[in-house]
Amino acid sequence: MSEIPAKLVQELRGRTGVGMMECKRALQEANGDVEEAVKLLRKSGAAKAEKRSGRATGEGRIASYIHAGDKIGVLVELNCETDFVARTEQFVKLGRDIAMHVAASNPRFVSRDEVDEAVLAQEREIYRALALKDGKPPAVVEKMVEGRVEKFYQDACLLEQPFVKNPDLTIKKLLEEAIATMGENIQVRRFVRLSIGE
Repeated sequence: MSEIPAKLVQELRGRTGVGMMECKRALQEANGDVEEAVKLLRKSGAAKAEKRSGRATGEGRIASYIHAGDKIGVLVELNCETDFVARTEQFVKLGRDIAMHVAASNPRFVSRDEVDEAVLAQEREIYRALALKDGKPPAVVEKMVEGRVEKFYQDACLLEQPFVKNPDLTIKKLLEEAIATMGENIQVRRFVRLSIGE
């Protein structure tokens, strides 16, 4: 498909937030298939995010979310490279979405790097004891333990959790898409979740 209708380009731009020329190129590569073009843009977004991941993020904002009923409140420090991006509507919305996600999913850590070795050792011990109790052979036990540790990471680490508004995306992928769209490195530095009675 050589000539891409402007309507398709607009539709893709509305869905992804990526620039017009990049949307047009993706649609040409996908022969006018919008779904395929979305996948191509996601892949290129992940590649761009990887390139930008080492850049300093000295700007940003504190995003907040108070859940209906005022029983749960969240603050998230979301960082980027420039004050210009920190003030954009898209960045503000991203911060709110992540704060809302933290309220709903209650992660314990931002990423795997923050998980204390003592916590991991305790989790492994529990999983190992449960597998041995079921009478599994040692080789199977270790595989089961590692599988459950992976599941622990997905449950406990913000970046690995499925985004509550779109479970097809993890928070890490959501950030990668934002990096591709906004053109800057973006990181969740830290968060705090307060809940009445906890």
